[in-house]
Amino acid sequence: MKIVKTNIASYTNTSLSVFSREESFFQSPFHSHPEFELVYILESHGKRIIGNAVESFESGDMVFLGDDIPHVWLNDEIFYKGINSLKAKAIVIYFSRDLFGDSFYELPEAQDVKKFFSQAMKGVSITGQTNALISKKMEKLLKKKGFEVVMGLIEILFLLSKSKDLRFINDNSYVSTNDENKNDRLAEVFQYVKSNYKEEISLDEIAKIANLTPTSFCRMFKSKTKKPFVEYLNEIRVSNACKYLIETDLGISEIAYECGYKTASNFNKLFKKLIGTTPKEYRKNALV
Repeated sequence: MKIVKTNIASYTNTSLSVFSREESFFQSPFHSHPEFELVYILESHGKRIIGNAVESFESGDMVFLGDDIPHVWLNDEIFYKGINSLKAKAIVIYFSRDLFGDSFYELPEAQDVKKFFSQAMKGVSITGQTNALISKKMEKLLKKKGFEVVMGLIEILFLLSKSKDLRFINDNSYVSTNDENKNDRLAEVFQYVKSNYKEEISLDEIAKIANLTPTSFCRMFKSKTKKPFVEYLNEIRVSNACKYLIETDLGISEIAYECGYKTASNFNKLFKKLIGTTPKEYRKNALV
């Protein structure tokens, strides 16, 4: 999965766009574009890759991306099963750096925004009160037209430039290097696991997907995700098991098999380790 280079402005024929997205799952490929991007996740969960960082995302997640940072949102496997109640919803703002002319960036009053744009090359996670405030403004922005949209964006940028509720997603500004290949490999791995978690996945097999030796794959995966591959695989399997426990009447042994476990005892052990209860207790508590 190579990085797809796109240009939002060429599609929308405008330097500023505000979209409401609603899909069964997020379908954009691993891509980059010259526009800044502000994303607020209304509904959904899974993993996202931004620059060189791999993190989980869920409803309420908000990030601001600098220009040309490669990124992708990958939903958890349950979203690909066609369950009508599950949706991937987000509000997205795209705008070009040249929406504001050179004279804007020279203004003393615009220096905080200029600094924020520079920092955004790391990718920015927005939390706390700033998240709550900006999410409401983004929802209102969907209903605005004409220059009101520009005014709304400027207000949002002002709030971001002054906020303390920011966390940089990457340690350094993203620079296109061979790390792009690592991110491509991770995206391939995530997609493969989502499609094949029910099957036995050996280390040799998954390393081939990433075009690495098993040793190099383990080192790369843990470096990027901060956890071993086996732990990630169990998280995906158990996450889907939770859905089966709530949404079906399948027995525990059947669910274990559906989620890639050969024995119910091993499934029960790993489930309790990750969730804190047995599958039986989880189903009982969820259905109360």
